[in-house]
Formats: sequence, structure tokens, C-alpha cells
Amino acid sequence: MKRKIRSGIFISVLLLVLIPSVSAHLYGDANEDTQINMQDVTWLERMILEYDPTTTSADANQDDNINMQDVTLIESIILEQAPFPGGHLKAAMIFGPKSTLDPANGWNGWYVRKAGIYETLFKYDDEMRLTPELATGYTQVNDNEWLIHLREDVVFHDGSPFNANAVVYSFARVMDESNSRSSEYDHIASITAVDEHTVRITTAEPYAPTIASLTNPLVSIVSPDADNLDTHPVGTGPFMYDNYEQEVSLSVVRNEKYWDGGVKLESATLSYISAGETRALTLESGDNDIARGLPFPQVSTIESNPGLNVMTKETMRLYFIFVNTGKAPLDDIRVRQAINYAIDRDVVVDAALEGVGGVLAAGVFPSIFPWTNAELAGYQHNKDTALSLLADAGITDIDSDGMLEYNGEDFHLTLMTYTTRSAMQPSAEVIETQLEDIGIDVSVELLGSSAIKEAMTNGDYDMAFYSYGVAPTGDPDYLLTHHFDSTAGYKENGWIRYSNPAVDSLLADSRTAMDQDARKEYYDQVQEIIVEECPEMFIFHENELVGYNIGVIGYEIYPNEITFLTRDIYIGR
Repeated sequence: MKRKIRSGIFISVLLLVLIPSVSAHLYGDANEDTQINMQDVTWLERMILEYDPTTTSADANQDDNINMQDVTLIESIILEQAPFPGGHLKAAMIFGPKSTLDPANGWNGWYVRKAGIYETLFKYDDEMRLTPELATGYTQVNDNEWLIHLREDVVFHDGSPFNANAVVYSFARVMDESNSRSSEYDHIASITAVDEHTVRITTAEPYAPTIASLTNPLVSIVSPDADNLDTHPVGTGPFMYDNYEQEVSLSVVRNEKYWDGGVKLESATLSYISAGETRALTLESGDNDIARGLPFPQVSTIESNPGLNVMTKETMRLYFIFVNTGKAPLDDIRVRQAINYAIDRDVVVDAALEGVGGVLAAGVFPSIFPWTNAELAGYQHNKDTALSLLADAGITDIDSDGMLEYNGEDFHLTLMTYTTRSAMQPSAEVIETQLEDIGIDVSVELLGSSAIKEAMTNGDYDMAFYSYGVAPTGDPDYLLTHHFDSTAGYKENGWIRYSNPAVDSLLADSRTAMDQDARKEYYDQVQEIIVEECPEMFIFHENELVGYNIGVIGYEIYPNEITFLTRDIYIGR
């Protein structure tokens, strides 16, 4: 996405002045190519022999002399016998933990996972492939029994051993009835230690997403010896807890004994900044090296700065509308379909997201997800079809004033949303304009998320524009069951008041079917039904926009948004 700037000399000089200062040299990178490898040893030896001019970064031990001691240190860094000089990273994040750092409390597991503190038995990589993490693999004994094989020689940050007992302990905390999210693991009847490095999971009934459920940060593996996980998290990840200023920042330091090899970054501070413009400004000023969730108007400004760049990637995050199907006339499928046809998703992406922040949604899942029903066409903008469906439902412009009437009054809808994510308000306002264009009187209400959820729980709303990660466990069952299974009892289904026995049956069958092709067929049918019946309206999937200093090396966007800091990220210039 980087664009070349062809302006005059004055502008070029001005831009150079605005380049954020880099926080550290990569000492040991003799040839200054942002890597430390045997090429640097060769370059350094040539410098010592005075064949080539010296560089600041060649002074690996920073003693103001370039000699064989630097060669020895570089070789030790390459062999991971000495710590990598990766510097300190500062990142501006959108959301962070609230009152606790315990991963088993609410959604806090996401935040401490992003900080690199905790790990799970399995994970998804940056291409959404399921891979072992603290597990090495699994054996499915039968439809109800799974053996999880654990890594050996892994230790927690407090020095205690990672083993089967720690896994059982970590899951027991989540499965306890006092945990607000315990119902998400009702499928597990028992979890026991077979031996030090094997765990047996027995499910209450056949449950195909069992392994996928082990990737959730909620079931991060914690040290049983930790004194207080609320204030001092202890995991196995590449970074260890250092300091937390509530709702302001979380600092971590390198785990020198990380099981998966040397961690390059020395330390990091994640700052929690809800205002997107402020996040962008901290990147431009050099106060942060990375800024997540860039506001769309700031993208071109950041791209024009030669010291910065923008990374983008389609994610598993969906922007959609909850619909109160229990409230007339939204209980009429024709009205819901009409609203869907009235929304021009191309315009939403182009106008509200500046053409860069999203990909049109045909259904609940994005194209990058293997469980997506690729046959779905979604709703193409068609004003005539929208008006025809509304007329069939008895909603027409009786008095020719340009506004549709329902029950003798102007047809009015309220669309609630929140502003924490930069795409919410502008997208809602574009949708408002589009619905008004066909004669629906729409009011956008900007509220806090908790107020919106209360209104949805009470049924005191028409529509609510929201954003969810659609596959936090990498399996389609999670969101589809939470939202559309009327027998499961999840709050999201209560908000939309949606019930379809065929959907309930298909979801039940998909959870017990161990054949992946059969599961795919069930989920394809579910996706087709919910697109047709519109208890929720799918608008776009997010392209995450991350601004970063060009000195940041090794950063990758993970589509499921769970992983942020990894062992491979560092400051390279």
C-alpha cells in the first residue's frame, strides 16, 4: 500500500524531518540489513581488517570498539547463546484489560494473549491454520474421548513446570460454575491427567469442535503456583509480565527461557488508546512504533511519511446489524430483506471506509475462512426490489411525501451503535442515508456498548450495528450456535429473538458429525438460511489497517486478532 511521493525538494526535506526517531540500533547487524546472521560476521571481520568502513551497528557489545569480541558476540546471538538485541517496542492498541489480568475472567484472555504472556494447547497461525502450541498433537480415541499430547521441557515464567496437572487446573477454573463463561465448555464432561505429558478430555456427547475449543484464550494455561493471577499473570509465552497501569498500558519483558527458541524483542509496552485519531498521532510523533486500527482518513497521511508504512489484511471480524425480529414490522422477513436490499455495501466501503477498510460481506464468514459458503451471493443493492418487498408487507408512501408509512405513521427505525471502533459511526451514517433514500425515517443513536446490550436484552431496540470476530476458536460452530441456535441459551440469540427449528437441527447435527465434509454441508445450509431470513444483516468484513515504523521487523497481522506480540518481532533499525 506504500505510495511514492513525487514532490519537490522542499517537501522531501520536510518529510524527512517528520520521520519518527527510531528507538534503537540493531547492534550486531554489521551490514545494516535488519538481520543478524553469518553475513554480519564476514562484514565485521572485513571492518576489523580495515577493508571496509565501520558502522555503528557493528559494535555488537557497545564498548566503542570494533574487534573480535564483537565477532564472538554476534556468533553467540546467531546460536541463541546470547540474547538478541531486539530493542523495546511501543504499540498503540484499541482495547485492553479492565480490572483484572486473569485470562479466565471475561474476555481478558485476548489482551494478555496479545501481550505474549499466555499460550493455549493449540492455536491458529497467521493464515488461520490450526497448529499445536503447548500441545504436540492429539489422538481421537472415539467420538467422546481425546488424548492431548503435551510438550516436554516447558516451564512457566515462575519456573514451575508445565505439565498435565497445570492443564487440568487451568480448565477447571474455566469450567467452574462461578465462571461467567463456563457454559462454553459444557461439552467437556471431564479432563484428567493420564501422565505428566498427556491429558484425557471426555466430552458429554460427540463434539466435533473439541480441538478447536482448546484454542480459545479463555483456556490459556496458567501456572498453578501463581499467587494472584488478577494482578500478576504467569504463563508460558514469549513475554513475561512486567507492569500494568489499569486501562492505560501493559508492559512485558522477554522470556529468556522460552520453549520455542530465542525471543528477539527485549521488552514491549502496549498502550490502550480508544480514540483512533490519537493512536495515529502517537505513531506519527514517534511515541509508538505500531498503531492498530488506523482511522481511514489517516491512512494516506501515514503512507506519505517515508518513516512509516501501513499493513493491511482481511480479518475474521464482521460488521453486521442485530435485528429485533420480535418487534413488528421487523418480524416480517420481507421487511428485513427489503432493508438488506436497500443497503449498498459498495458505497459503505467506499464512503465510510475510504475504500480500504473492508470487504463486502455476502454472509457471516469471510472468503479467507474455509467454512464459508462460497455459493452465497448475499444482497446486491436494488432499490426497486426493496420497495416492492416493503409494499408487499403493507409499507408504502401513502401521501406521496417521499416517506413510507406503516400503520398510518412514518416508518421509523432506530439504529444503535458505538464509536470505539473507528468504522462504526461513519458506516452507520451511510446506512442511515441509504435507508432514508427509500423513504425509511432512520435515527442513528451513539451509545456505550453496555447501554446497547441492555436495550437489546430488554427488546427495546430496532437494529444495532455491531462488530464481532466470527470465529474466535477457528470453528464455525462458535458464532453460529451463539447467535442462531434458539436452544443453546446464548445472549446473542436472545437479542435477535430468532428461532428456526431447521437451523437448530442442522447445528446440532454439525456438532456431532466427525466427518468434515458432512459438517461443511450442514454449515453451508445454515448460512444459506440465515442470509435468506436476515435475523442479522452482514455488511462487511474488516481489513485491519496497522501503521508501523519501518524499523519494526517481523510483525504479522493474525486474522483472528488473538495474537500480536510474537518471538519474531523486533526493532531492526
